[in-house]
Amino acid sequence: MMKFCSPAPIALTIAGSDPSGGAGIQADLKTFAALGVYGASVITALTAQNTRGVSGVFTIPPDFISAEIDAVASDLAVGAVKTGMLADTVTLAAVVAGIKRHKLTPLVVDPVMVATSGDVLLAHDAVAAVRRDLVPLATVITPNLHEAARLLDTAVASDEDEMRDQGRRLLALGPQAVLIKGGHRPGEDAADLLVSADRVERYARPWIDTRHTHGTGCTLSAAVAAGLAQGHPLAEAVRLAKDYLWNALASGRTLGVGHGRGPVDHGFATRFKV
Repeated sequence: MMKFCSPAPIALTIAGSDPSGGAGIQADLKTFAALGVYGASVITALTAQNTRGVSGVFTIPPDFISAEIDAVASDLAVGAVKTGMLADTVTLAAVVAGIKRHKLTPLVVDPVMVATSGDVLLAHDAVAAVRRDLVPLATVITPNLHEAARLLDTAVASDEDEMRDQGRRLLALGPQAVLIKGGHRPGEDAADLLVSADRVERYARPWIDTRHTHGTGCTLSAAVAAGLAQGHPLAEAVRLAKDYLWNALASGRTLGVGHGRGPVDHGFATRFKV
């Protein structure tokens, strides 16, 4: 009989639902499970989407989002939390209040603004609220190049020097660290920079030429949260997350799900030895 010596680490995702399973809540829960973490979820929005795009969004009433957070946080020993799609200012306010009310930490903020398909997932007037109210609560924020530029109202970084500079400018908004993701910039490798007050760490893996990138941002931030829930220091959690996403991307090239920009393969380890 299998024996467990300690309770399972728990990570909570606060995000939107993707019925096609490649991004959002579904991607987060798959990632948590793949990395050995018990996953809990608070749904902020329902989307009608697939690998080709988003055809509809239904936001959950903020009072119910608050009730979801209270239900989970009052019962489960949450070891880390991540936020994803927050849609609009009233949703954001409910989530920020819940995080403060239950002192949910460590907190990974994925500032989701646009889907892989190009569909907008965050109202324009909510960007300032993310910058002002959510980012300062974060242990780490995980913007891609376009999200970082929008948070700073500046041009997209074109090289690692500009990424480093934007990471430092984002750090000034109040998070403990910034993981600025360079995977959208083709090159010999896909490099992400972890910027904190006293150092900049570079994480790079060979760049994978694939159109199957649906859910990459969700997956990486969920993997970081999983590592934090397991007690890893942030730098190690990021390293483990980067490795997991790289393997999921590599395997996702032949996963064969959908007719558009397919998802990464969250369950690669259950089918292949990498």
